[in-house]
Amino acid sequence: MKRVEIYTDGACSGNPGPGGWGAILVYRGREKELSGGARSTTNNRMELTAAIEALSALKEPCAVSLTSDSRYLVDSVTKGWAAGWRARGWKLANKEPAQNVDLWERLLDLLEIHRVVFHWVRGHEGHPYNERCDRLAVAETQRRLPGGEESGGLNP
Repeated sequence: MKRVEIYTDGACSGNPGPGGWGAILVYRGREKELSGGARSTTNNRMELTAAIEALSALKEPCAVSLTSDSRYLVDSVTKGWAAGWRARGWKLANKEPAQNVDLWERLLDLLEIHRVVFHWVRGHEGHPYNERCDRLAVAETQRRLPGGEESGGLNP
């Protein structure tokens, strides 16, 4: 299996509000940046989307080291919460409905294809790839703010 490092981050202006995500894939010293966003979303949706888009970009099953500053993403997978929500028909342990089911379904399916080890890093603490992913995510968020590129305004 090819070994790939993935770094991800999500951002949102308001929660919900315009948001963006960024990801960097590293394979054999080569880097590929990915980013995107949505006009109305949440930070958690952008964190999940970053991981989904990065894993979806892989052309074959890979051994992946995925680093994120999102406890929601990392803990939900590594502590088995997301798998439990799915097994209970997308209900939390307290019987409340799980959120972001569409994205969790996609992510859990991708985790069946790739061998992924998740790593959490504290955000905004100087981790070079996390900082770059944050800049990508924030730039995508800015594009979706009123007056941003997607609104028809200029974004210098």
